[in-house]
Amino acid sequence: MAQLPILHYPDPRLRIRAKPVAEVDARIRTLVADMLETMYESSGIGLAATQVNVHERVLVVDISEERNRPLCLINPRILHSEGEVSYEEGCLSVPDVFEAVSRAESIRVAALGEKGESIEMDAEGLLAICIQHEMDHLEGKLFVDYLSALKRTRLKTKFRKKARRAPDTRDAGRSRISAPVI
Repeated sequence: MAQLPILHYPDPRLRIRAKPVAEVDARIRTLVADMLETMYESSGIGLAATQVNVHERVLVVDISEERNRPLCLINPRILHSEGEVSYEEGCLSVPDVFEAVSRAESIRVAALGEKGESIEMDAEGLLAICIQHEMDHLEGKLFVDYLSALKRTRLKTKFRKKARRAPDTRDAGRSRISAPVI
């Protein structure tokens, strides 16, 4: 397993729409293992392949306190959604920013697991929020897209200034995030 570099907003690669995985093979299983390691080391609870510059429809989630119940969804699709809930979200690709976002309260998802098996599951609460957040990444969408135009502009300016001041860490292999985020 290897820790992967996480892309940070406003990197344009975060806007690339992920392609479906054609075959769940050893390469995809390695990607899943690397994504889980990256997510755990970065104190996140979810990670989409897009965030590590792999533009395939793969996401991982683990909302357990013990960090021992990883969930992998390949080519996920939301079959049904219900209700609405607002939750303050953060993102490994948008460090140190937390904003309230409205999402479906419960969802039904179909996907493939990391062994290629078909999965259909219901999710609610934080798990539903996390899956929706990561699925947005696969569409090239970030949680900041739910914010007002003014807030987005301020964030983009802030992150561009920060990127100009800091050395290029996009390919350093380690994220500097320490707060638990999606």
